[in-house]
Amino acid sequence: MARLQIELVKLQEWIKFKKLKVVVLFEGRDAAGKGGTIKRITECLSPRVTRVAALPAPTDRETTQWYFQRYVTHLPAGGEMVLFDRSWYNRAGVERVMSFCSDEEYREFLRSCPEFERMLVRSGIILIKYWFSVSNEEQERRFQKRIFHPEKHWKLSPMDLQSRARWVEYSKAKDNMFAHTDIKQAPWYVVDGDDKKRARLNVITHLLSMIDYEDLTPEPIVLPPRQDEIGYVRPPMSDQTFIPEVY
Repeated sequence: MARLQIELVKLQEWIKFKKLKVVVLFEGRDAAGKGGTIKRITECLSPRVTRVAALPAPTDRETTQWYFQRYVTHLPAGGEMVLFDRSWYNRAGVERVMSFCSDEEYREFLRSCPEFERMLVRSGIILIKYWFSVSNEEQERRFQKRIFHPEKHWKLSPMDLQSRARWVEYSKAKDNMFAHTDIKQAPWYVVDGDDKKRARLNVITHLLSMIDYEDLTPEPIVLPPRQDEIGYVRPPMSDQTFIPEVY
């Protein structure tokens, strides 16, 4: 992982240098490992270059907009990479299964999504789509872990519980989504998420292979000497308010 994260830093510098626009979508079953993979990708990168878009449920106003509108505002400018922790594919998944959208809205999404993504690619955006797959048994194990670990309670939402109850419906929705949106210009890449560590390594390796980058590591930096104080006397430390040293 450490070696791959160094390569991610090199990729980031290349994206900045070439002013590339990169969009990576992370979709898949609940508890399949999307969030953990995103954390490993971003933890050594600059938030000014690589940012995560994890949108909440749409507001009343947003529900009246063109469906893709609220996602477009998060697309990258030149020299940026955006990782979508779930994306416009909510309509083909949770919204379809939970009846949060109408049949006509769903059909329109399947018609317009491939054209929307082709338009993004034609505009110069590098669009990479990952689908995280997890077995029924492994998903249940992870959900049980979330129930009994206090630091993981926030990860278990009512929608997660519904994803367990409606496993087959989500499978049908995923298969139909792939049939319409697995296009040549922006294909789906499936990740076996049963082994989290291997999945993270494999995704990062694949992501690095998708962009032909060069190593722009600068020459070794020499720190300049510190400025002399030249008679300046700093105020006493006792004038400042420090936090309690509990540890």
